[in-house]
Amino acid sequence: MPILERTDTGAIARLTLNHPEKLNALSDAMLAALSDEFEALAKDESIRVIIISGAGKAFCAGHDLKEMTQGRQAEDGGKAYFADLFARCTKVMTAIRNLPQPVIAQPHGIATAAGCQLVASCDMAVAAEGTRFGVNGVNIGLFCSTPMVALSRNIPRKQAFEMLTTGEFIDTDRALALGLINRAVPHDDLDEATNQLAETVAGKLGAAVRIGKRAFYDQLEMDLDQAYAHTGAVMVENMLHRDTEEGIAAFLEKRPPEWTQ
Repeated sequence: MPILERTDTGAIARLTLNHPEKLNALSDAMLAALSDEFEALAKDESIRVIIISGAGKAFCAGHDLKEMTQGRQAEDGGKAYFADLFARCTKVMTAIRNLPQPVIAQPHGIATAAGCQLVASCDMAVAAEGTRFGVNGVNIGLFCSTPMVALSRNIPRKQAFEMLTTGEFIDTDRALALGLINRAVPHDDLDEATNQLAETVAGKLGAAVRIGKRAFYDQLEMDLDQAYAHTGAVMVENMLHRDTEEGIAAFLEKRPPEWTQ
């Protein structure tokens, strides 16, 4: 069985973390598999939306602590291994943002430490009711500094800091209120609800969504004047697209658009 399974349904690709015995930990092998799939998906114009889910009873429990302990056995105490590990993890997380397709996390059970980071790194998230989210490294003496980057860009800073310093879990009601997830549904409805969201997004003009995702994240890093200048130029780019012209014409003529992409 592959450690990461990919299943394509039309324009939607589902990546399933498939190491339930390890609670789908982000081991060296899992990070490598995710990196390879993201690289392939970035070039796959047939895929418009990506879903990330987990097999078994949990979404993802973060890094593989046994592997990390083994890495410490090196002569340098693990310094080179740890630097490489967190660099590889960062590459995976930032690849999600850089993918042209929207990425939807589908957490259930638990999403802890780098697993919570994975949820926060995705563009949207649909969670099973009862899922617990935490950045719990502080409980074992390891502050979740890299998960903090994505988390603090998803939820208010005081709430993020409380999670990071207490190591306590939050439930789906709290995660929804804070903005870590988009919606929470009964576990039995999780696949259907996530697929419905994915299908809605996949039904839009792919070129417009790709342009929009890039602009969304770019403008967040700018001040107000820069953001408007940048997005104005993006709107021009989008307006000049042939399928956008068709979409506007179809709306005015009260008919479905005939898009080429």
